[in-house]
Amino acid sequence: MQETLPPLALEGALTIYRAQELKEQLMSAVQTNPELHLDLSQVTEIDSSGLQVLYLAKREAARANHALRIVAHSDAVREVFDLCNMNAYFGDPTLIPAQKPCRQPQ
Repeated sequence: MQETLPPLALEGALTIYRAQELKEQLMSAVQTNPELHLDLSQVTEIDSSGLQVLYLAKREAARANHALRIVAHSDAVREVFDLCNMNAYFGDPTLIPAQKPCRQPQ
């Protein structure tokens, strides 16, 4: 039985300012892990460059017959995936947290 590795957690901004760093990190992880789980729950911002790096990682994992799964999405990631209609491409369940109850004015 194969041991499941803990998810690779990405934090902070996935933006053009970190695109090269993220690309190198994800390409290395995709190449060395037949099944890579990404935790994006602590991503505070994502732009088109960050989305492109995630897209590239998913594509390269598929080319290598590896799996890349996103196991947790932050609000920022959910918003961009919805805006760009990328949920189907990544194919991972997107959990939407329950909303906080509205406070009634007194």
